[in-house]
Amino acid sequence: MAFFRVALKSELKEGSGKVVLVNGQEVALFNVNGEFFAITNRCPHRGGPLGEGELDGSTVTCPRHGWMFDVKSGKGVSMPVQVKRFNVKVEGEDVFVEV
Repeated sequence: MAFFRVALKSELKEGSGKVVLVNGQEVALFNVNGEFFAITNRCPHRGGPLGEGELDGSTVTCPRHGWMFDVKSGKGVSMPVQVKRFNVKVEGEDVFVEV
């Protein structure tokens, strides 16, 4: 596994998320109070784009059917399901995701 540069810190405001491409894989990247977290972009329910979901604290809601996940752990908030979580590191202004 390796870290790939995916964004600048300034590209992602606190309380928001975006979809980034990491070595050919779509990943949802989030800024929670200045800390960055990454999970797979596909909701296990119907493949909704989690990176386009609404972020409330560290919980993202899938824009398709409302399934919710904690972006820090990848765990489902209201159901026993989990999405893959990726390691993130910040060096200076650069944000890296490990895949």
